Amino acid sequence: MRAIDYFDRGHDRDPERPCLIDDASGETLSFAQVRALTIRIAAALHAAGFRDQQPIALYGPNSATMMVALLAIWRANGQWVPVNTRNAIDANAAYLDYVRCGWLFYHSSQAADVAALKARVPSLTHFICLDRPHDGDPSLDQFIRDSEVDSLPDFSDPFGKPDDVVGLFPTGGTTGPSKGVVVTNLGWGTMIETLAQAVDGKCDSPVSLVVAPITHAAGPVALATLSLGATQIILPGFDATAVLGAIARYRVSHIYLPPTALYTLLDAPELAGSDTKSLKFFLLVGSAVSPEKLRRAVDIFGPCLCQAYGQVESPMIVTWLPPEDVAAAAAGDRPERLASCGRPTRSVTVAIMDEDGRLLPDGEAGELVVRGVLVSREYYEMPDATAEVRTHGWHHTGDVARRDKDGYLYIVDRKKDMVVSGGFNVFTAEVEAAVTELPAVRECAVIGIPHEKWGEAVHAIVVADNIGETEIISHAKARLGGVKAPKSVAFVSAIPRTAAGKMDKKALRAAYWTGARMVN
Repeated sequence: MRAIDYFDRGHDRDPERPCLIDDASGETLSFAQVRALTIRIAAALHAAGFRDQQPIALYGPNSATMMVALLAIWRANGQWVPVNTRNAIDANAAYLDYVRCGWLFYHSSQAADVAALKARVPSLTHFICLDRPHDGDPSLDQFIRDSEVDSLPDFSDPFGKPDDVVGLFPTGGTTGPSKGVVVTNLGWGTMIETLAQAVDGKCDSPVSLVVAPITHAAGPVALATLSLGATQIILPGFDATAVLGAIARYRVSHIYLPPTALYTLLDAPELAGSDTKSLKFFLLVGSAVSPEKLRRAVDIFGPCLCQAYGQVESPMIVTWLPPEDVAAAAAGDRPERLASCGRPTRSVTVAIMDEDGRLLPDGEAGELVVRGVLVSREYYEMPDATAEVRTHGWHHTGDVARRDKDGYLYIVDRKKDMVVSGGFNVFTAEVEAAVTELPAVRECAVIGIPHEKWGEAVHAIVVADNIGETEIISHAKARLGGVKAPKSVAFVSAIPRTAAGKMDKKALRAAYWTGARMVN
């Protein structure tokens, strides 16, 4: 099916049910109202010259209007180009130019960035300001004022247009310019159906909180829960007090957050008095979760915590660790599974591979590789890069993992983040998990730094309160042994992050390496 068909499935359950509630503005739209708006916007786009399967971008903070615009892109059979407003303007301009994006929906709060994009991206020729007329661009209300909804073509076919492109999604770009990941309806629909199936049930009237950026993982999570008929509560951004208040006020049943946001919630003073009993699924995606903090989260939020693993090229739900597995592990039944990202979903085949393309048995660490319709079609106009990531007939994730005898997978590192010290491979995620067991440690990033004898030495960069280097090293040595334990610790007020919210280990390593063998 097409992306918009999943929204329509949710609409058909109860057209009058609240669909979008914008917490900042107080606006509430029913499923019927959202559907009507998306049809009007899509019709106006085509009347203004928009072509079938043309790239179209969104640029702005979370809002109900932003979500409507995203759904309208799919209604018009456009190719969604997500743009992260936290990126440097140079990176966003380069990406929009690379995919030859011609249309942009934006919010007036981003006017300065949009002015720069207008000057630097020749392909961008059509602009619609979501909230008001600006700089000669119509507001969304003006743009759709005279739209004739009967003129909108039916873009589907008996098969749901499986090969049409639903989006051109940028990779993280931490080692160079972002590559465009071409995602088709077939792969996107597989992800939506797999995720929706995983988070269905346990709730007759689902309410989902949208707080992470819609232009990142929150967009597909919202579409998956919309297909279940879930009301979406939209916050403009993450604030621990606002999130806890929204959960209680709206009786939120489903929430997605990256692990770093979970950690902030756990440290929020308001948490002790907050009512979070309505939560049925608290989904963590985006990076590894500290097992100790996950255990603490189960104690506080109850048996609702769950995890998924994926990446842009094989999105969201390659593996799934359900709430019951997390709760059991937190209670002491197979506690090691708190460090697992779960077992492969029905949508993919997953294996562990060595450098020579040999598939490895249980217990051995190697690169996690994937096959199945969830895997994206290609990198946009990059055949060599596509071929490189598909060697030996598998999609290569770049993540090092191992599998236990029960099929549970454990991500132990990114290949480029692994520290080689004295000939021994040290997986940084394992060291970070050990260090964050200490209650005083809020966050930890582990990198390799130059060492004359060992080549690289394990170095921990820590955000913590009232704890010293000796205590951290001693704890890690007791847990992991002398090779893996940090040889040094640096204390910082915050760990730098990429625009996608992940630890920026490239930036951390740059402070210690002057060229030579630094891994980018």
